[in-house]
Amino acid sequence: MLGILALVALLGAFSFGLGFVVMIAAMVAVWVLPKWPWFAKLGATFGAFVLLSVGAGLGGQLDESGTKQPDAKARDDGGVNAEAASSPTPAKALKAADHTGKPLDEAEKDARSAGFTTSSHDAAEDDRSIMMRSLWTVCFQKADTTAKSINFAAVKNDEPCPEKDGGPLPWPKMPGVVGATYTTAAKDLKQAGIDLDSVTLDDVYLDLDAPTAEEAAEDGDEWRVCFQSPDEGAEVTSTTTISLDLGRWTDADLVQDCPKAKDTTYKIPANDPDYENDNNTGREDSSTGGGSTSSSGGSTGGGGVGTVHPGSYCSPQGATGVTTKGTPMVCGPGSDGRNRWRSS
Repeated sequence: MLGILALVALLGAFSFGLGFVVMIAAMVAVWVLPKWPWFAKLGATFGAFVLLSVGAGLGGQLDESGTKQPDAKARDDGGVNAEAASSPTPAKALKAADHTGKPLDEAEKDARSAGFTTSSHDAAEDDRSIMMRSLWTVCFQKADTTAKSINFAAVKNDEPCPEKDGGPLPWPKMPGVVGATYTTAAKDLKQAGIDLDSVTLDDVYLDLDAPTAEEAAEDGDEWRVCFQSPDEGAEVTSTTTISLDLGRWTDADLVQDCPKAKDTTYKIPANDPDYENDNNTGREDSSTGGGSTSSSGGSTGGGGVGTVHPGSYCSPQGATGVTTKGTPMVCGPGSDGRNRWRSS
């Protein structure tokens, strides 16, 4: 039995396959033929495996088993595989997609799914910390395909991108539109990069309602800008409040000039609550007569006051006027209990 085991090592040195077959036969014989203790049989089995490994290793069978077949194939192919091995094909480089203009969180997600590692920073000169990535927009990106990394430069969603990474934010400058018609002012604001939806309109007179943007645009050559905020040349950021105070005049209006200050003047003097008292005071000052004092009281008879605006506040009750289209109007109680101009 020991001779058979030695034969395993000898055959394994010349042929690993033949030695393996003999080892199997030897192990079967060890467990069947001799009356050895079980631990002796187990030791003989392990020894047969060791002898095969040692013999095959000394004979070079283990190395040849991993290289023999490729070498034969290389000879059959006329050395083609050898040439391929000498000039391996480089790994395909990752190509970074363009993520500019996208929300930062989406850009990072797409880049990571493409195999890149991501980082980000503020594209403006302030070098602010980026907290909520969904509130930032990508302006620039720098990809390293070798390192498979990409860095995003972003600004807040309501901010314009700088001309270059790390530059100042190019906020628009407020144009000077005082004295211009609303049509001209709207063109100047758009040209400066200011969204008209962010502009608040107000009527320059206390007794007239502020026009909507649609109303001002419809009669844009009749409305004129009397006051503006902010002043000309001021930087208009995402938090700047823009307002235009407008006055509207037609050929029928007696006064076609802006007042000296905002919220101080009534277009129709009779709409001023102090208008009647001023008239009474004038009459008292011009009255004569020894020791007696005359007073006109609060006349409600009214009188003609010229051009009026339908629906605006008026005083005194009973006063009359006409609209710009010539419609007769009378000052009387409105639905809210206050005197307003309505058709006579």
